[in-house]
Amino acid sequence: MLVDVLSNRLAMFETPVWEAHEILAALLDVPRHWPRLHADDRVEGDVWRRACIAADRRAGGAPLQYAVGRASFRKLTLDVDERVLIPRPETELLVDLVLQRCRGGVVADVGTGSGAIAVALATEGAYDHVIATDISMDALDVARANAARYAGVTKAEMTFVHADLLPPSAIGQPLSGIVSNPPYISYSEISDLPGNVRDWEPAMALFSAADGLATTRRLVQQAAEHLLAGGLLALEVDARRASLVAELVATDDRYEHISVQLDLAGRERFVLATRREQS
Repeated sequence: MLVDVLSNRLAMFETPVWEAHEILAALLDVPRHWPRLHADDRVEGDVWRRACIAADRRAGGAPLQYAVGRASFRKLTLDVDERVLIPRPETELLVDLVLQRCRGGVVADVGTGSGAIAVALATEGAYDHVIATDISMDALDVARANAARYAGVTKAEMTFVHADLLPPSAIGQPLSGIVSNPPYISYSEISDLPGNVRDWEPAMALFSAADGLATTRRLVQQAAEHLLAGGLLALEVDARRASLVAELVATDDRYEHISVQLDLAGRERFVLATRREQS
């Protein structure tokens, strides 16, 4: 039985059978309990081959999502690999905040990575246009592929732009919303990260200078140049620095209605602000 074969390859884990079920569920894009209920089902050779490869990658230390090449995000199943961050549940809540507070127009996802935020907004929201930027061409390749998978259900036009945050040449039109999960971990904190993050996920998407705030500071400054009056800026931040980011936004008098929002664990995870009317 395939689960037994995978479990043997995953014997270094405390729960190898659970790991085997997770791999199969991800590869088959089925609920996590499905492999247990269908343990005696016939498995095609291609699935067997892919599952064994994924198990070997997982045994070598790869995060589960990289091992199987897929990650779940809201209603989406996304392709992911070492070129992009693994989408987190916290970021799903960031999408909710944007959908609630920015209901139309043109929005930009800055540092799109796998395209998780951009594709979620394009498929769930009522936007005319979703622009996704990233400094990494590799990440944009992943994001474009994920967007193509959902082209049949996408409600908004999507554009992918190779850019460092939000230079004027990258956008070309006023925005009703800007959302970003920028790199916010300090270089001094590298050794504190778990190995499956530090050794596998792209450093460019994790780390920022100036105690983790350099990229966010630049984005706050640039975003005000692109937002329409009343437009939303929505940032995911390090829970330990949320108040610092809120203060950073507050020092720019182009913003108002600044707030810090909690994630599902009760941590200060998001900073929201509105572009002030221009005088």
